[in-house]
Amino acid sequence: MATSTAKTIAEYVKALPDDRREAVQAIRATVNKNIDPIFAEGMQYNMPAWFVPHSFYPAGYHCDAKQPLPFASVASQKNHIGIYLFCIYQDDELREWFVDAWKASGKKLDMGKSCIRVKKLDDVPLDVLGKAIKKMKAKAFIEHYDSLRPDGPKGMAATASKKKVAKKPAAKKTTKKKTAKKKASKRA
Repeated sequence: MATSTAKTIAEYVKALPDDRREAVQAIRATVNKNIDPIFAEGMQYNMPAWFVPHSFYPAGYHCDAKQPLPFASVASQKNHIGIYLFCIYQDDELREWFVDAWKASGKKLDMGKSCIRVKKLDDVPLDVLGKAIKKMKAKAFIEHYDSLRPDGPKGMAATASKKKVAKKPAAKKTTKKKTAKKKASKRA
């Protein structure tokens, strides 16, 4: 199931083969047990996902502001189950902890920048996944994301910076030099 047309998580899960359904459900249960309640769960980018809802972070995702800010997701891909952790993608310290903890579990880690690829549920140290999710609270996640946004802060950080820095009045332009130049050109 590389690309799903499911509109709900229930539809998505129902369409999975039994072994994939078990794995996706176990991963979802682990995330749901450990995630900050500010995050919402739903379908995003055709897969079950957790995100910061627009009601909490109206700016949305900088790549597509119509999308809520992604946090994590799970998908049954053609050759693997993908666990996508945007929360560790943007946080070097958390990512380093996560990699070390996963390796210490004795499970093989097949990981890109934020995507973990596994073949079956037994490949996932659910306790490590749960701890990683629990470590990243929504407000800290948003503040960190805002600090890295290519277009500058749009959410909480923008609000905080507006309160801290008062706008300076614009400098008045002097017209004296222009007047002196006009007088000189009239004399010539």
